[in-house]
Amino acid sequence: MPVTMEINQKKVSLTNLEKELWPGEGITKYDLIKYYLDVSPYILPHLQQRFLVFQRFPEGIGKQGFYQKNSPQGVPAWLKTVPFQHAEGKITNYILATGPETLTWLGNQACLEIHQWLSSAETPDNPDFAVFDLDLAEGVSFSEVCTVALNLKKMLEEKGLRSYPKTSGSRGIQVYLPLEPIYTYEITRVYCESIFQELNAMMPAITTLERKVSRRGRKIYLDYLQNGRGKTLVAPYSPRPIRGAPVSAPLEWSEVAANSFEPSSFSIKNMLSRLKRKGDLFYPVLTDRQKLIT
Repeated sequence: MPVTMEINQKKVSLTNLEKELWPGEGITKYDLIKYYLDVSPYILPHLQQRFLVFQRFPEGIGKQGFYQKNSPQGVPAWLKTVPFQHAEGKITNYILATGPETLTWLGNQACLEIHQWLSSAETPDNPDFAVFDLDLAEGVSFSEVCTVALNLKKMLEEKGLRSYPKTSGSRGIQVYLPLEPIYTYEITRVYCESIFQELNAMMPAITTLERKVSRRGRKIYLDYLQNGRGKTLVAPYSPRPIRGAPVSAPLEWSEVAANSFEPSSFSIKNMLSRLKRKGDLFYPVLTDRQKLIT
């Protein structure tokens, strides 16, 4: 039987709260919605004024999910959407998160993964962070990706730049470089490529710039191509549709150096307690705007 919740004077209809979204693990739609509400003070600043894309699993992760960019039909009147015309002329009605009521509605839609643009809706052509994505191949140890991330940090520091790491929520690490929104996507992508070329030259035995998966071998793929207009990355604190319900967790560089965790260490079951202890480690990404330095 549907339940109606009122948040910020917005009514949200909730259904099938007992539905297991991570089958066999006892994690239900109710648990997902509660998680979104619990972490809303931390995740919402990172979603504010961002075009969002979702991965939905109405039947749980045991069944096929799907990505959703366009706002579906029948959404509540209060849900904020913004039409955006892409270069090829296609118009997408993106959802914007305005408060915990949006997150509650998304949870009820079984949105197990929230992706965000690298630029805001106010400056869609100018990203306000660049991302260095370290993607592990099968057989690569997590300690190796930590070593690569630390070398990347050092390289950026030598250029006078500050960076902030988080887990992807899967197996890799993503390093964010917050920027003043004055550069085009092409400029930031070329810059990230040049940094990764330096890093690859420094660590050719365990890193690769090879785009084709079959040619990468047991190496860490240095992915700079995510820095593109319309590309999205999993938002900090977003769950992932993987066993254990891991989340994309911001990290301290000291944790990366100590290699004291696995990506699966952070989940919707324990993320709130970590946030209460450490606060939002990714908040500087919203404030520490920098200029690119070569």
